[in-house]
Amino acid sequence: MDSFIIEGGRPLKGTLRVSGSKNAALPILIATLLTDEACEIDNVPNLRDIRTTFRLLESLGKRIEYDGDAVRVLARGRLETRAPYEIVKQMRASVLVAGPLLGRFGTVRVPIPGGCAIGMRPIDIHISGFKALGATEHEETGDAVLKAARLKGRRVRLRFPSVGATENLMMAACLASGTTVISNAAQEPEIEDLGAFLNKMGGEVIGAGTGVVTVKGDRRLRGGQHAVIPDRVETGTLLLAVAATGGSARLEGACADHLKAVLDKLSAAGGRIRSGYGFIDVSMASRPKAVGIKTLPHPGFPTDLQAPWMSLMCLARGSCLVVETVFENRYLHAGELVRMGAGIQVRGSVARVSGRPSLSGAPVMASDIRGGAALVVAALAAHGKTKIQRVYHIDRGYERLEVRLRRLGARIRRVRE
Repeated sequence: MDSFIIEGGRPLKGTLRVSGSKNAALPILIATLLTDEACEIDNVPNLRDIRTTFRLLESLGKRIEYDGDAVRVLARGRLETRAPYEIVKQMRASVLVAGPLLGRFGTVRVPIPGGCAIGMRPIDIHISGFKALGATEHEETGDAVLKAARLKGRRVRLRFPSVGATENLMMAACLASGTTVISNAAQEPEIEDLGAFLNKMGGEVIGAGTGVVTVKGDRRLRGGQHAVIPDRVETGTLLLAVAATGGSARLEGACADHLKAVLDKLSAAGGRIRSGYGFIDVSMASRPKAVGIKTLPHPGFPTDLQAPWMSLMCLARGSCLVVETVFENRYLHAGELVRMGAGIQVRGSVARVSGRPSLSGAPVMASDIRGGAALVVAALAAHGKTKIQRVYHIDRGYERLEVRLRRLGARIRRVRE
């Protein structure tokens, strides 16, 4: 099992290009199940979750060619309509195969994902949406079995703007008869990117990335070529790491429009931000000011950056509140930060962070992707040496993070035990 050894206290400086978005690439790759024609996807990050998606697609009958950050998805034979539990249990996003397979074949069987470290994350919103389009559902030995002679376009209102449910319904609706209108839809940039790819495949998706998405179905989808958007969560994590270390850096390939809530908070904390087409510059000349956040669906402050923000606030002047509204158990990193000298008190969904002049290196353990990233941010700023165990969590969401941080001057190395 790999660990990171980080010798902190060095300002990060330099220029780094951000990776393609994992959360955009996953549904786009799965959308290739809507056609037998070849699809070419560029700017795909080399991550554990991406490789799991390749295995999932191959298990269903696709062939994958991967060269650098370019992926070709090809037909290999007749597609299967049952997703294997051994793969689905490794990655919750696997449930996204339900939409394209149900829409195309009228039947699909997917294992019901269990809970994860940050909460239960049920798929009832997905299933309710499929039922609204005319599907039936029953559970059988831990699987959800969905059937529909033909999905029919309807008006569907989501009780919560779930990203996965919005994506699943968008894909299914492309092959349904008639028009589907999804209201209270998720508005994340990754939704917009999926809509752009579906349109390149011959779909007609209007309003992706807004609260109302209209999909005109009954289309025959073809192959398509698409470049994935930059990863806003990786971008935000790197911005916060630079700020926490008192550094100065330029992130190339980044999109400031996708991170407005984060950039506004970082500016309020004392960060100097400059952005333009395809870049964001950040610098932090002194200790940050304490600035509270409340996580919300996009365009609010993203839950995936709550943990790295907490690491920055551990070094702030003053105290602030961090309020998590999206997941019920997303403070697992707080106890590890306390081991490094942080002042954090958690009560339910609210964490009070009292800033300290400095943090100290310590042995800590990653419990999830973003919590692990928070420990990296803290370790880069801390005095002394930090050992972060279970970095396989971090590898799921950040491509070769230690290699790329070294380009900004970080002293970080991976060790295998």
